[in-house]
Amino acid sequence: MNILKSGEIVTLTVQRIIETGYVLTDGTNEILLHENETTSPLTEGEQVEAFLYHDKNNQLIATTILPSVRLDTFDWAEVVAIREGVGVFVDIGIAKHILVSEDDLPSIRTVWPKEGDQLYLSLKHDKKGRLLGEPVTEQDFEGNWDHANENMFNQDISGRVFRTGKEGAVIITEQGYRGFIHHSERKDDLRLGEWVQGRVIKVKHDGTLNISLLPRKQDARDTDAETIYQYLIAHNGTMPLDIKSSPELIQSTFNISKAAFKRAMGKLYKEGKIKQEDGLTLLIEKRR
Repeated sequence: MNILKSGEIVTLTVQRIIETGYVLTDGTNEILLHENETTSPLTEGEQVEAFLYHDKNNQLIATTILPSVRLDTFDWAEVVAIREGVGVFVDIGIAKHILVSEDDLPSIRTVWPKEGDQLYLSLKHDKKGRLLGEPVTEQDFEGNWDHANENMFNQDISGRVFRTGKEGAVIITEQGYRGFIHHSERKDDLRLGEWVQGRVIKVKHDGTLNISLLPRKQDARDTDAETIYQYLIAHNGTMPLDIKSSPELIQSTFNISKAAFKRAMGKLYKEGKIKQEDGLTLLIEKRR
């Protein structure tokens, strides 16, 4: 006796048409195909290729809409819901959203994906034979990354996070390269499934990339200078910091390093916008 399982793609025959759709058969088993699970009307005796899964009533049903995420195939799936204590649900293209268990998500809750993020997944079965999403691991690639060329150095690059941890995060770039983002090369923790944009700071011998999400020094200086300038405006032209202030105080106030602070302050000083007196920074002119 042939036992049909969720996650399989099988060829079935339309045995009969019913009010809500179709009854399919493999010659032994009957499987329901809802009308909204096919893209065109079917006729009795017609053979169709169908994907099998359990509905909310735990009944095995069919769809002729074949997902790209399968038991043996990885692809991206969008996160559509978060369930505390359970995990996240993703849309793989069928009517039912698939659970990615919290057991397969990062232990740190703050780096779980949010709705709209995408996870790189295949499917697996739980103990009851129902489908779960299973995130990709680096071992799944078996070293089969696309090889980046040296001319990628200092180029802007985008990709999606598929592993995140204390040391840093790994992304799959748009081009299919492996990119590593060290924790010192970003300001915030990165979520699993988050889309990020950065720049290549090293092309390694194996064709993988080191990536920074921090702005280039020139861009960062301009942004930091504007942040300090707006702070002065908001605080009546006075700031209890100058270039001799401690790195800790600068970090807690502006979330930037002392070196970055000094570059930004230098820009404002050269533009004649600030002066420093007795440990204070004072605004010379205000924007009209």
